[in-house]
Amino acid sequence: MNGDEVIAIYESISRLTDEMLAAARAADWELLATLETQCGKHISNLRNCEESISLSDELRSRKVDIIKKILEDDRDIRNLTEPGLRKLSALIQSNQTEQKLLNTYGMGS
Repeated sequence: MNGDEVIAIYESISRLTDEMLAAARAADWELLATLETQCGKHISNLRNCEESISLSDELRSRKVDIIKKILEDDRDIRNLTEPGLRKLSALIQSNQTEQKLLNTYGMGS
């Protein structure tokens, strides 16, 4: 693998995070999860090959720009998903507490 191929993988990840952001904005959690899996596969490919690749200054600069965009998308995705995750966590906690009370006081099924 050469530097151009490494940058192509980063660009693929960037496109995926852009699609993930659109999915999060649309509250399409299934699509978001699917895209996240695809993104993870690309990241795994990078981990396996990137250490042995030397990038030119131009490609290194392009890589930095792509990573900045990926991180911005990631931040925006987290900002969209975290409130819902906190709500879900609170609901699960409330249900667990309710179940414990029912079991403790013999009113459970």
